[in-house]
Amino acid sequence: MTGASSGIGTELARELARRGHGVTLVARREDRLRTIAEELAKEHEVRTEVVTADLTDEASRTNIAREVTQRGLTADILVNNAGLSTTGPVHHSAPGSEMAMVRTDVEAVVHLCSLFLPGMVERGRGAVLNVASTAAFQPLPGQAGYGASKAFVLSYSQATRAELKDSDVTMTVLCPGPVETEFADVAGFTDEQTSNALPKFMWLSAHDVAKTAIDGLDKGRAVVIPGAANRVGAVVAHLTPRRLLLPLLARQHPALKT
Repeated sequence: MTGASSGIGTELARELARRGHGVTLVARREDRLRTIAEELAKEHEVRTEVVTADLTDEASRTNIAREVTQRGLTADILVNNAGLSTTGPVHHSAPGSEMAMVRTDVEAVVHLCSLFLPGMVERGRGAVLNVASTAAFQPLPGQAGYGASKAFVLSYSQATRAELKDSDVTMTVLCPGPVETEFADVAGFTDEQTSNALPKFMWLSAHDVAKTAIDGLDKGRAVVIPGAANRVGAVVAHLTPRRLLLPLLARQHPALKT
């Protein structure tokens, strides 16, 4: 599981461990990972492993699969959760930050699926949970690269699921709306900006999102959107003509307000 050191990733790990699954936690912050791993092992009596990795680096991602094999583990569930976002107009962007986002949000998902799916199909069992966002259902001015990256994850997951139809491997994509995590802080939003950007009733806790996600994974669902308001919002955003929707989104996005 990537991005396991905080937010939705930590809660997904807790939910899987609660259901009796051993978990291999992957992120850059080893100290955070070890604290979580010790907590889960003690509380749920499952095997926990820690692998540090920089998901922007191809060799580091390849090493994740190598470590899993060397430790005698079998990856029955792959969770591609790690993600980050830049904010603001593209013409003011930092190229290095933009590319780090794409490598984490897009390249890592493709690479890890390519590394782990062959073994799942060969063994005749397995499941993949890719974390996208409700941002996948429409372009997102102010976070153009992030919205496009999540649209890629949604499309990629749906296409790969169709390819797996004759196997016993499932592919689920999670599309959460606003979640109460540190993600917004890392992206550069203040608490006031995040609370004003979307109505309060659309916000969910990371715990609730994780439980809904794993429930959907267990049932083999194609797309999981936690929260009724977010499901409605995703449909409306997807169906609204872009000439009407995009100016509205641009006016509302806190990173584009002067």
